[in-house]
Amino acid sequence: MISREILDKAKRINLLIFDIDGVMTDGRIIYSIYGDELKFFDVQDGFGITLLNRAGIKSVIITAKKSRIVKLRGRDLRVAKVYHGYTDKLIPFNKILRSFRLAPEEICFIGDDLIDIPVLKRVGFAVSVPNAVSEVKNIAHHITSNTGGRGAVREVCDLILKSQNKWDTVTSKYFA
Repeated sequence: MISREILDKAKRINLLIFDIDGVMTDGRIIYSIYGDELKFFDVQDGFGITLLNRAGIKSVIITAKKSRIVKLRGRDLRVAKVYHGYTDKLIPFNKILRSFRLAPEEICFIGDDLIDIPVLKRVGFAVSVPNAVSEVKNIAHHITSNTGGRGAVREVCDLILKSQNKWDTVTSKYFA
């Protein structure tokens, strides 16, 4: 059961920011013999982002690793912006505040490692995955039931949509 405090935080969200490795993926990176990088993404996580888009809630990726795959996944999901190659995630976070004209309370960030802590401490709804390091879990407002790369992002998308009473609108065509 989700607490009233968490529902209230989710209700104020107008932008979802998420990390990639360990959040949108299970954290494994596979290199082919040719040096190509491979990542596994969960389709349900992607569909959660699609549902947010339908509700008018944008999403942004901030990740430390520069990766062509992340750019491609971001394009496929129609995220508003992909910031990759940022070891100081506050730099893109501050750009996001200005360009989207949002207050920190209107932003949800999902992270899993120490590098995510500065942003997690500033947003209105800080979310951790259960496979995160303990320092991240200790400061998160909410820890998902599903692990990174296995539905954690979808879980947060659904929570935001339901708390804002947008779930029925964005999913109605599937139940008609």
